[in-house]
Amino acid sequence: MSGLQDLILLALPILWAITIHEFAHAWTADRLGDPTPRSAGRLTLNPLRHLDPIGTLLFFIVRIGWAKPVPVNPLYFRRPRRDMALVAVAGPVSNVLSAFVFGFLARVLPLSGPGHLLLVYFVYINLVLAFFNLIPLFPLDGWTVLKFFLPQEPWVWTLQRSGPILLLLLLVLPAFVGINPIAWVLQPLLRIGLQLTLGGAM
Repeated sequence: MSGLQDLILLALPILWAITIHEFAHAWTADRLGDPTPRSAGRLTLNPLRHLDPIGTLLFFIVRIGWAKPVPVNPLYFRRPRRDMALVAVAGPVSNVLSAFVFGFLARVLPLSGPGHLLLVYFVYINLVLAFFNLIPLFPLDGWTVLKFFLPQEPWVWTLQRSGPILLLLLLVLPAFVGINPIAWVLQPLLRIGLQLTLGGAM
C-alpha cells in the first residue's frame, strides 16, 4: 500500500479519535453542571469544532498532536477536584470504548484489504490517543486525574508548571539520544490493548 493510501486510511480514525475524545470531555462537564462547553459549541460530534489545524497536521506527520482544549469552568461543579478528574478521564475512556467497538467490528465483519485495515487503524489510533493522554504530566488528562489524589501542596503546583517542559523533553529525547521513555510505557499497553480488542483479527 502506498504512503498516500495509508494516509487516507488514517484520516478517518484520527478525526474520529480526536472528536470523540473532546466530545466526551464536553459531555461529561455538561452532565456535571458546567454549561461552558455547550455555550462554546463543543457539545457536538462535528470534528470542525474540535480540531486544531497545527495539532491535527502533526497527528498525520508524527502521530502525536492535539485538539482545541474544551473550556471547562470548575466553579460550576459541586465537587470541583473530583469532577475535573471525571471530565479529564472521560476523554481516554471514550477512546478505549471506541477501540473495543471497532475491534469487535474487525472481528465479525467479513472485510479484507483496506476495509479491514481501516478498522485496525481505528482501534490503534484510539488506543494511542487514550494511553498517551493518560501520561500523568500537565497538560495531559492523566495529570488532572493524578492531581485528584495528590495533596494541595505547593510542590504539586510546581510540578504542574514543569509539566509542559518535561513532556516536550520526553517527546524530543528520541531524536537526540535514541531513548524513548514514552514508547517504553506505551508499547506494552498497546500490545495488551490490541490483543484485547482485536485478538486474531490484527
